[in-house]
Amino acid sequence: MPGEQDKTAKNSRSHAEAIAQRLQQAGHEAYFVGGCVRDFILGNASGDYDIVTSALPDQVMDLFPHTVPIGAKFGVVAVIIENHPYEVATFRSDDIYEDGRHPSQVHFSSAKEDVFRRDFTVNGLLMDPSSGEIFDYVDGRVDIETKIIRTIGNPDSRFSEDYLRMLRAIRFAANLGFEIESETKKAIVQNAARIKQISAERVRDEFNKILTRGGARTGFELLCDTNLLQEILPEVAKLQGVEQPPRFHPEGDVWQHTLKMLEFLPANGNIERDICLAWGVLLHDVGKAVTRSEDEKGVHFYGHVQKGEEIADDIMQRLRFSNAQRETVLNLIRQHMVFMNVQKMRTGRLKRFLRMPDFDLHLELHRLDCVASHGMLDNYEFCREQLRIFALDDLHPHRLLTGNDLIAMGFTPGKIIGDILQSLEEEQLEGRIQTLRDAKDYVLRTWRYE
Repeated sequence: MPGEQDKTAKNSRSHAEAIAQRLQQAGHEAYFVGGCVRDFILGNASGDYDIVTSALPDQVMDLFPHTVPIGAKFGVVAVIIENHPYEVATFRSDDIYEDGRHPSQVHFSSAKEDVFRRDFTVNGLLMDPSSGEIFDYVDGRVDIETKIIRTIGNPDSRFSEDYLRMLRAIRFAANLGFEIESETKKAIVQNAARIKQISAERVRDEFNKILTRGGARTGFELLCDTNLLQEILPEVAKLQGVEQPPRFHPEGDVWQHTLKMLEFLPANGNIERDICLAWGVLLHDVGKAVTRSEDEKGVHFYGHVQKGEEIADDIMQRLRFSNAQRETVLNLIRQHMVFMNVQKMRTGRLKRFLRMPDFDLHLELHRLDCVASHGMLDNYEFCREQLRIFALDDLHPHRLLTGNDLIAMGFTPGKIIGDILQSLEEEQLEGRIQTLRDAKDYVLRTWRYE
């Protein structure tokens, strides 16, 4: 995986350099801008290259055979190379942002003016890919070196242009391990309620990046400190102060437990699966805030799994997750307490559990749940050992009899056929039936007179 990612990053850079070079050869200015320049200074590979140029959209489209005018009104053209789009934007300055996202009017301008309309100083650097020279009009290089996230200009003004920038500030701080400059952070707190003006899809995508690109714990601590968490996910914010039994949770309340799990989140390189695991971690105990009770025997969370599913379902629908992602996360929540019983399960029940779809995600969620609390991994290790012992045929036994076989044996088509086949599989999983003869004898013995 790392080798493939390195190759992809190199290809992306070479293609982006070729685009800039073609623009320069045609007499236009052309620079890399934003995150790719920041990553270059930090010594990190970048897979995403944005290009700014003095060329107008029509001139860009005339220079390249495959283009898409994805925002020609705002001077943005996608140049397509090997099915990958590279955004090429004409230098511009913007009028007021009437809808909180798009400027009412744009004016094509200079490279320096273009930088001053951008969000953060660390994203406001230009680089000539031909010479490697970096142009810094906003002291972005200093902020990169001192690890600071700061808006370009007045933070209230920058955020009012697009309130999603508040989430982006937190995402950059979390992913890069930077701190948010005090005035920028203060403006986020003051404007937190306005995040509700942003579409659910855009908010969801920023949350996914906070959760899967490193620094998830820091990200959620910042979300909480700036009141954005309370505005977007009040159900998660309510986990603060929900005390748990110290015997099982020496780390503290449900919020501290969740933060600790986020801190240990692995990055597997499979974004789709990383997203599902991360949301499973974030929401697995979300039902505890509304189910906590206490009596002479101690603290209880009766029904927190079922309630957690309901709350998580509401959240994931609200944030417009796909049905597939939502079902995966809900199933992670539904099953996360089952692990406490694995060593007591009948063989057939255990095999059904181990062959559950996405079991690797379930197992990893359980591991994180343990290491972020009591630290006991006996059930985790038991499952890993059973997966090593059982062959694929043990978990998914070959069907010994089919529906047609049963009909040939005299059974009437209908519900009974499905019941017999299910019962047969259970017997196979338990190891009581292994051959065709065993299967026929079992059916005749058990079902003939039903």
